[in-house]
Amino acid sequence: MKQQRAFLKSGDWPAWERIETDQRRGVPPPPLEKPAPPGAARIDLVAPDRLTVGALPLIEAIRRRRSRRKYTRDALSLEELSFLLWATQGVEKIIAEGKVSLRTVPSAGARHPFETYLLVNRVDDLAPGLYRYLPLEHQLCLLKAEEGLAAAIDAACFEQYVLNSAVTFLWTALPGRTEWRYDILAHRVILMDAGHVCQNLYLACEAIAAGTCAIGAYDQERLDALLGVDGQDEFVIYLAPVGRIGQSAGD
Repeated sequence: MKQQRAFLKSGDWPAWERIETDQRRGVPPPPLEKPAPPGAARIDLVAPDRLTVGALPLIEAIRRRRSRRKYTRDALSLEELSFLLWATQGVEKIIAEGKVSLRTVPSAGARHPFETYLLVNRVDDLAPGLYRYLPLEHQLCLLKAEEGLAAAIDAACFEQYVLNSAVTFLWTALPGRTEWRYDILAHRVILMDAGHVCQNLYLACEAIAAGTCAIGAYDQERLDALLGVDGQDEFVIYLAPVGRIGQSAGD
C-alpha cells in the first residue's frame, strides 16, 4: 500500500535528470498517431473552423457538469461527434519539424500518448461499428463492424452504460510516446493526461446537451482484445459512454 501511495507523489526528478532518455540520446520520437490500417474506410469529419455546435458558455458548462448514466435513444449528429473529438484530441498546431503536436488538451511534454477508439451505436451518417480517430487528418477510420460487437464491449465493461450510449470513447495509452521523454516518470504523467482528456469530454458533452460518465473498471484483457491492441505497447486506459440526455438524466 505504501509503495502504491509513493507512486502518486512527485517522483524522483533528480534521478530523471541523470537518465539518458531516448530523447537525450537523439532517438527520433514515436509517431504522433497510429496510421489507419491499409484499405480502411475513412470518414471526413466537420472541420473545427466550420463547427456550429458547442457554443454554450464555459461557466454554464461547468455548472451543469455531472456524470450522466442514462441516455435517450436519440442519435448524435456527425457534427456533434466531430466537436467532441476535436475537444478531446484535436490538433491545433504541428511544430518542431513535424515531431510535436499542440492539441486542445494539455499533455506532459506535449507527448499526447493516447489513441481514441469509438464504439458507434447511434451517430447520424455513420454505420455502427468500431472506429479510430485520426487527429492529424481529423478523420475517422472504420476498424470493424461486426454483429454483437457492442454487446461484447459492454460485457467487457461490466455492463456499465455502453450498450445504451450513442457512442463510447475508448482511449488507449501508448506509453512509449511519453517514455521517450520521461522514462521512469512517464507513467504518472500519463494518468494525469488521461484526466485532462476526459474532463474536456465532460464539458464538451454539456455544451451539446449530451452527457457522459467516465469508466475505469473493465476487463483489461478482453477489452484490449476487442480493440485489437497488444496489451503491452498499447492498452485501454479509460473510457466514457456518451449519449443524449433528458431533462432529469444527471445523477
